[in-house]
Amino acid sequence: MSHFTTIDVQIKDIEALRAACAELGLELAENAEARGWGGNARHGDFVIRLKGPYDVALNRSAYGTYATEADLWNGHVERELGPNLGRLRQLYAVHKTAIEARRRGLHVRRQGMNDGRIRLTLCRV
Repeated sequence: MSHFTTIDVQIKDIEALRAACAELGLELAENAEARGWGGNARHGDFVIRLKGPYDVALNRSAYGTYATEADLWNGHVERELGPNLGRLRQLYAVHKTAIEARRRGLHVRRQGMNDGRIRLTLCRV
């Protein structure tokens, strides 16, 4: 029986995802198998290799975004990426914003807040 669950996260930019994974100290593998409970695996166009026993698979959808799937059993994925992949979502958004801002000629300043939020300030160079 597979425990893999689709997680409602919309990933469009693999380079922003790669930067978010690097910041978390995780590898983003291409065309790989994501580990799950009891030896179950899920193929992914991309796979986020977690430090624990499970991984996150990403497969391109018909809409051009990447759907995410992971085995959420026993909280292994949540411990590394936060509830509902919150830490990954946050860092993906930070890196995607920075990429787009720089593309438009803006300077990006990043500041970590005490409560875990990240403040981005964008300004003209």
